[in-house]
Amino acid sequence: MTTIDDQNAQRVASGSDGLTAFNDAGVLNAADVHVARRVAQLSGAPVGDDVLLATALAVRAVRTGSTCVELHTIADLAPADEPSLPWPDPTALRDALAASHLVLGCPSGPLRPLALADSDDGPLLYLRKYFRQEQSIRTILDQRAASRPEVNASALANALNVAFGTGDDGGYDRQRAAAALAATSWTTVLAGGPGTGKTYTVARILSVMEALFDGDLRIGLCAPTGRAAAQLQTAIGEYRREHETLRSEPAAVTVHRLLGSRPDGTFLRGAANRLPYDVVVVDETSMLPVTMMCRLLESLRSDTRLILVGDPHQLVSVEAGAVLADLVDRDPSTDDAAELPQAFVDVTDLETADFEAPELVALARGVITLRRGHRYGDSIGEVAEAVNAGDADRVLELIGEGSNTDHPVRLIEPESAEEVRGEAVGWAGALRSAALAGDARAAVTSLRGHRVLCAHRDGPYGVAGWSRRVIGWITDDLAGPPAGGGWYAGEPLLVTANDRAQGVYNGDSGVVIRDGDGLAAVFERGHEIKQLHPSQLADAVPVYAMTIHRSQGSQFGSVTVVLPPPDAELLTRELLYTAITRAEREVNVIGTPAALRAAVGRRVARASGLRTNLVEVIAPADDQPDSDE
Repeated sequence: MTTIDDQNAQRVASGSDGLTAFNDAGVLNAADVHVARRVAQLSGAPVGDDVLLATALAVRAVRTGSTCVELHTIADLAPADEPSLPWPDPTALRDALAASHLVLGCPSGPLRPLALADSDDGPLLYLRKYFRQEQSIRTILDQRAASRPEVNASALANALNVAFGTGDDGGYDRQRAAAALAATSWTTVLAGGPGTGKTYTVARILSVMEALFDGDLRIGLCAPTGRAAAQLQTAIGEYRREHETLRSEPAAVTVHRLLGSRPDGTFLRGAANRLPYDVVVVDETSMLPVTMMCRLLESLRSDTRLILVGDPHQLVSVEAGAVLADLVDRDPSTDDAAELPQAFVDVTDLETADFEAPELVALARGVITLRRGHRYGDSIGEVAEAVNAGDADRVLELIGEGSNTDHPVRLIEPESAEEVRGEAVGWAGALRSAALAGDARAAVTSLRGHRVLCAHRDGPYGVAGWSRRVIGWITDDLAGPPAGGGWYAGEPLLVTANDRAQGVYNGDSGVVIRDGDGLAAVFERGHEIKQLHPSQLADAVPVYAMTIHRSQGSQFGSVTVVLPPPDAELLTRELLYTAITRAEREVNVIGTPAALRAAVGRRVARASGLRTNLVEVIAPADDQPDSDE
């Protein structure tokens, strides 16, 4: 939660240009103002207040997760209590930018820090770096979509039958269709919510690919985080051990490691040094920012099949961009008249898969969405769908605003938070009993029983405040932890940094158990248990509550979701959806109806040009600078 001191720290002490009013109103912070002024100073040309404001807004856009500024909506950035800010007319601002040296080229040298584009959704302004990355993504994906892999339909049908079975045992038709689409497309987007079988499908896609390549298949598996990569590795490994249809067991790594990240921030892989793989799978793609997606695409051979897997409704990258959501929601008019691959049509029963007309258009551009969830009950899924639809009335109707105690999702007013005390204490008791008995399997199973999820780290609604509350409940209702500090049997742990040497990753949860006369920390890895001595964990903290961001990719029996007040900036639809879908059987939402309505009604607004057609506004050919670096 932002404090007055934090707000004051974002104010610029002085300035005679038009940015001061927007800084005072909180639209721009100090970094936005300083960068814009420095860029104007380096240009060597006069920069008017309107263009200077647009420059600062472009900096702000990247800081807040967008790749560009939608000029026709800039006035919407104004706080509700600041209606009189001197916003420029969007059309006049677009024209001023089109004539600006910051867009066309500066007298001081080949500096063009801004890119202006006209799109179907109106004019867009970028910092040029992000415009180039976005355009690179667009160009590479269009080039990859212009052709199809040559696939024998008979061989593909046989491979699908081996992976999924035949007839009534053929499995969920959309999963089978996803495998067929991945085999017949250079780029496939496999989208779906938690529990829809995305990883299950990926394992079978790889089995199909191995069959088509006659076993000679080079596979690259990666994810944005070490923890997500480890989970993907575990899932693929378990499938391989249980089914003879997948022969290889490739190692899953982070996207940074796949691309050969160097200490100076550069990468070994790129357009001049392509990845050697025939198939590359990226899990949890919703967390991949535009910069990493650009580098990944530039590093692929043209004959590499790329499979992007993720949930476009979950929280997105902390850096700029929301590429997965852009690709899933891309305006169909941005594509040429794409047709479904013939081999795909030959082996897929489109009627039993129940695709609607817009989904058939998406299939033609390589996007398929799995619908049927298996991880949580229909009632939780119904609430999650209403959240995604932005229907706050329906959400409150389903959960009865706290009165419908039979529904697995309950809304509990903050002053009644004691109602979840029994859940938290029961979780801690089961965890402690298993840990004292030295039962590693029972301990990690109990660890997944419950979790408190918060939007913030600090404050009364954050992880710090709720951790103290839960520890207080446990101390009062159970025997307190042993005196003297240090780890104790039954203490839940959260790893806070990647440690490849020990095989634990940022976001991993474990528990301390009794191990003979000593202690051990155990972590679940599918059907296996990883055990370490506590001294081997350099970066781990007790976890009685965690942020919703850290919970992505995790699943718990029940969750307690703590909502901040309605005006909290972090309170969004994506945050609430992510939190609710972490639960298998029960969700307790601590918050007011107003806070719940605010969450459902506020989407993460990330401006991007990837969803629409656009044309860059540039200078006449004889006025072009020699370089736009």
